[in-house]
Amino acid sequence: MRSEFETRREIVEIGRRLWDRGYVAANDGNISARLGGRILVTPTGLSKGFLKPDDIVVVSESGVKLSGRIEPTSELPMHLAVYRERADVDAVVHAHPPKATGFAVAGVPLAQCVLPEVILTLGEVPLAGYATPSTEEVARSICEFIPRFNAILLSNHGALTLGRDLSQAYFRMETVEHFAEITLAARALGGPSPLSSDDVRKLLNVREKLGLGETVADCSDCGACDGATAASGATGGAGSTVAPDEEEIVRAVLARLGDVLDEKGDRR
Repeated sequence: MRSEFETRREIVEIGRRLWDRGYVAANDGNISARLGGRILVTPTGLSKGFLKPDDIVVVSESGVKLSGRIEPTSELPMHLAVYRERADVDAVVHAHPPKATGFAVAGVPLAQCVLPEVILTLGEVPLAGYATPSTEEVARSICEFIPRFNAILLSNHGALTLGRDLSQAYFRMETVEHFAEITLAARALGGPSPLSSDDVRKLLNVREKLGLGETVADCSDCGACDGATAASGATGGAGSTVAPDEEEIVRAVLARLGDVLDEKGDRR
């Protein structure tokens, strides 16, 4: 097991990477790691790009502050909720990577099965319902997704990634943002070309043979790859989000634009 000082230094390094890559601005974001029966977490009100090891706060698994000169992040309940539900998770990263957060603001999960590498390493990235940041609402909004997903978009807020250690949690944040960037590029070129359900299941078989073995959502024909719906959970239900039909929106905007031009012509 890593020492407390090593863990503090790694949290500082992850914070610097998040800031360097533009995944956080100002004092945004928070990072935590479970070490034995304690949680090491970033403090409130400090930029993640300029942390020092002694800035890191230590709390109990119930959230009681054990040491630290500054108070822990106000998003601590979100981190504690993850650790309660996932014995296999020892690190959590929350950030606002611009493109992935754009999907969260638009109400669109990163659910389409288009990149084999993402399916193998991450799976679907569902969208949790909106919750007021820094409140217990955030923990409640993600509770249904924690057991089955390693990355979650937070509506109008950002992204959350989980890992067995800090490196894995951070790299999953990179994967989420990369996935969002590629998805946007594919949309600009006419739309993604999703893999079939059979192809997805073959990839999941490969994943099993490789012994990756951590929690990942299976392909459940959720409809996201058809462009009709994008379920926040793999089976829809509570918290499901219907993705907007982009062609329908474009047609509606063009029709309205035509009406406005006609009205202006009549006034002339």
